[in-house]
Amino acid sequence: MVLLIMQNNTTTKPLNQNNMKAKLTFNLPEDQAEFDLAVQGSKMYVALWDISQELRTLWKYEELKQEEWDMVERIRNKFFEILDENQIKLDK
Repeated sequence: MVLLIMQNNTTTKPLNQNNMKAKLTFNLPEDQAEFDLAVQGSKMYVALWDISQELRTLWKYEELKQEEWDMVERIRNKFFEILDENQIKLDK
């Protein structure tokens, strides 16, 4: 996979408003797995967001027995720990 990042420099716009473009190039079929991951990225983000919201609902609104609540809290904490370790931010 090759990642190209190009920036259009213009003197009429402030520096923070310059347009940037990125292009991913894959050699198929050799890079098929990497290609599939790149294409499915938004679906994976939505799935992780849905899981986080389901865990939030269970943790915040469900009436659970103490042992159930403890398990939901444990799973929720581990879920967000894994996201953090992989530098995945769902709040963007």
